[in-house]
Amino acid sequence: MAVHGRHPILSSMPLQVLFYLNSWYFAAFFIAEILMFVYKGVLLPYPQANLILDIVLLLLYVGLETLRLFYGWKGNLCERPLTLSISICVLVPCTVLSVYYLLLQTFVLRLEFILNAVLLCFYGLELILGLMTISSFCRASVY
Repeated sequence: MAVHGRHPILSSMPLQVLFYLNSWYFAAFFIAEILMFVYKGVLLPYPQANLILDIVLLLLYVGLETLRLFYGWKGNLCERPLTLSISICVLVPCTVLSVYYLLLQTFVLRLEFILNAVLLCFYGLELILGLMTISSFCRASVY
């Protein structure tokens, strides 16, 4: 454990690497999902109302994921348990949306299934590491 002055550095490097990789993965996921919606809208008998709902949910998903990654990133680097807790709380609706895109869409392509399964693995690892990091922040009482 590195020591900066009298205060040990408690930020989790594995969690920070996961946030970094997840940000790039989600950007690729978003682009792939948009292209798959174009594919589904053109070639499959996708109901118009369902297509609009799925696109609106994807835009909501992008906003929530951006918020989650920002709060997680800053909470870990600044060693703030509240900010990291907000990130974990926002993880719940992100997981629900990922499960929706994994199982509950009108048409689920195999590529979508694989992309969402990998995203859920990221979420599981970030949840475990986030909770461990929050506990290390709370144990280290710095006055």
